[in-house]
Amino acid sequence: MKIWMVNQYAIPPEQAGITRHFSFAKALVEKGHDVTIIASSFDHVTQRETRLQGRALWKFEMTDGVRFFWLRTPPYKGNSKARMVNMAVFAWRVLRETHRLGKPDVILGSSPHLFGALAARWRAYSLRVPFVLEIRDLWPQSLIDLGNVSEGHPLVHALRVVERHLYSTADQIVTLLPGAVNYIEQRGGKKGRVTWVSNGVSLDDVLPSEGVVEGKSFRVVYAGTHGLANGLDSILDAAKIVCEREQRDVEFVFYGDGPERRRLEARASSENITNLTFMGPVSKNCIYEELVKADAFIVTMRNINLYQHGISFNKLYDYLACARPVVFGSNTPNNPVADVLAGITVEPENAVQMAEGVMALAKATPQERAEMGWRGRRFVEENYSLIALAARLEQVLQTATRRS
Repeated sequence: MKIWMVNQYAIPPEQAGITRHFSFAKALVEKGHDVTIIASSFDHVTQRETRLQGRALWKFEMTDGVRFFWLRTPPYKGNSKARMVNMAVFAWRVLRETHRLGKPDVILGSSPHLFGALAARWRAYSLRVPFVLEIRDLWPQSLIDLGNVSEGHPLVHALRVVERHLYSTADQIVTLLPGAVNYIEQRGGKKGRVTWVSNGVSLDDVLPSEGVVEGKSFRVVYAGTHGLANGLDSILDAAKIVCEREQRDVEFVFYGDGPERRRLEARASSENITNLTFMGPVSKNCIYEELVKADAFIVTMRNINLYQHGISFNKLYDYLACARPVVFGSNTPNNPVADVLAGITVEPENAVQMAEGVMALAKATPQERAEMGWRGRRFVEENYSLIALAARLEQVLQTATRRS
């Protein structure tokens, strides 16, 4: 098959961020398919132009057998109006520039936002090829539950129309959220055409070391986006509690970037949270070398109803693959940490419980922590290998082409 994957924020592994589509594309290429990823050259994590020079509007680039088609979009900072313009321009460029790619057999449109997915849908219609919709987040429900806008906001009404249009016209739908099938079908998705394809891990990239990392301090790591949806203030609160309880042998380390990073750094400095270090973003190629230095990981979700549809935190599978225990702030129905006893589950955004969880792991024996970690590793090996997940996506794409 000749496949287009439209995702504005898709990146190759030499950049920091989520490489789901690159990993899937690479696996599909190895199976003999021709895959092109259509993405923005403006990097969402660092918020810098990364690929295009001068006045160039597009560029082809091959990375490890995967073809990227980079499209220029205007710069922005944070979650501003300029970011909305950036999204709209990406959608416009998808419609205007992809004629250079010839005709595909199928187009997958991903929804880090709905505008890019809508452009992919319209392009599929104009080319008379099947369209597969990938739902990463439930827009506009995510905006409402995160408190960005109210249910009655005009933007919500507009996005509801787009959402229903995409659900009802997609030949197949892929969702990253295991509990979202009913939600999608109730809003126009065709019954029997929604498939769960989770995030996962390229296990060959993660070679966990045995035992506990040597050192004077117990190293607790968060690696991922520093954004409003990530609930990182509660992890700062947990670090502060640990510090105030004079657990000086516990060190918190943050890897990553995002619109909240500068504010969080300023807060840690002003409140004298001395056991917390911000390390900045690390490329996917190099991040696992840093992650295996951890003694434990920490992550929380926001305490909102949105996650009752399930989660697919890429960072969580990375953590488990490193064979280290995880302190997980969660109230979601699918919780691998709790399912296989791969760490400690606490209430989401509950800083006191997170601090107590970290201190409990620090006091546990190395053997106890190792057993938790290896239970998590075996779980992702059995359930979240990217090779197996890519095969599931291949089946969805093939089904779409047969039904068209």
